[in-house]
Amino acid sequence: MLKGTSWKSKARTAPFSRSHSPSYLATLWQEKRWLLFKPQYTLPVAACLWLAEICVNLWVIRKVPYTEIDWRAYMDEVEGVINGTYDYTQLKGDTGPLVYPAGFVYIFMVLYYITDHGANIHLGQYMFAIFYLITLLLVFRIYHQTKKVPPFVFFFMCCASYRIHSIFILRLFNDPIAMMILYMAVNLFLSNRWSLGCCFFSLAVSVKMNILLFAPGLLFLLISEFGLLRTIPKLCICAVLQVVLGLPFLIENPVGYLARAFDLGRQFLFKWTVNWRFLPEDIFLNRHFHLLLLVAHLSILILFAVYRWNKSEERMFSLLKAPEERKTQHQTVTADQIVFVLFTSNFIGICFSRSLHYQFYVWYFHTLPYLLWSMHVKKLAHLLKVLILGLIELSWNTYPSTVYSSISLHVCHMIILLSLWYGHAEPEKSAPTDDPNELKKKN
Repeated sequence: MLKGTSWKSKARTAPFSRSHSPSYLATLWQEKRWLLFKPQYTLPVAACLWLAEICVNLWVIRKVPYTEIDWRAYMDEVEGVINGTYDYTQLKGDTGPLVYPAGFVYIFMVLYYITDHGANIHLGQYMFAIFYLITLLLVFRIYHQTKKVPPFVFFFMCCASYRIHSIFILRLFNDPIAMMILYMAVNLFLSNRWSLGCCFFSLAVSVKMNILLFAPGLLFLLISEFGLLRTIPKLCICAVLQVVLGLPFLIENPVGYLARAFDLGRQFLFKWTVNWRFLPEDIFLNRHFHLLLLVAHLSILILFAVYRWNKSEERMFSLLKAPEERKTQHQTVTADQIVFVLFTSNFIGICFSRSLHYQFYVWYFHTLPYLLWSMHVKKLAHLLKVLILGLIELSWNTYPSTVYSSISLHVCHMIILLSLWYGHAEPEKSAPTDDPNELKKKN
């Protein structure tokens, strides 16, 4: 009887004692820790954060006041087109002339009708919340493909950034739409849909020209994957789409359209700069300073292309040949190579930009975790990388910008750039592909 009671007592108390034992608790903690630190758990963590973001966006729209900056100007600009004005030099809004390509006009024309000629701003905010959630899905898929970033970092990329939520749903800028389409293109490249990806890339450029910062990286990838001759049709896709979208405006006033929509020399106002506040205004506006930045931008791009982007044993000029004509067996680019080349191309452009305004933060915000965690520099531990993310966020949330905030931003950019140069790990190489039939399957 005592033995039976003792056995039952042990049976009842064993699970309790096991669940409270130090070793069991330590094991349980390790399992939960791996969920946050292992990139292979990207999807479950991303799904939870995405659902949380639905609630965050709804709360922000209902509780935080909307701030009018460019929305009314956007509506005035597209209203001019709706009323029959196709001369770009005659299209303008409250904040000045229309300076975006034709894709912007068509997308915001749709939003114009959806929001009752731009009057229903609340509905416009919900539309941009949808754009935000779509962007997150596209970005999460990119991170799932590369498997570089620990899932705990996604919290800083989602719920923690006030500025990004503001750009999307409190300001309704066109920058988020351009980046959303760009991330669609990146996902298509990762799926080996190069022609369709080029189509979406060109569409993103037609919304805002900052997407051209990714263009050097895309050109390198296309040449690496297809050689020069097979790259030309992909470039033609980009060019033809621009012509088709801009055709009504090109017929009316081609010079006016090209000068306004693709004005690379447009001067920025010093009062809005985030990155060059520590400079005197006369230097900020000086054309020689702009030329110096351009030379530095191109020089760093060339160095990265030659020494960091090119992971094959071929010389740069040998990449111009068709893959089957090269000396070494052709190896298709990996997901990590695609993302690394595109994201660093854009980041280099941002580092040497003539000016960064507050809405430009979205140009590279979602790429920062990859840029930081793709680096294998031992001194840059998780804590330091999170600190860099925090300092960048703080710099972009300092309004108006200060000498210290702009210097801090540049210091963080330089740390990332140097670490990308010295610390990026060799990506896994895919299987050699020299079968002509296999090469023809790529579009």
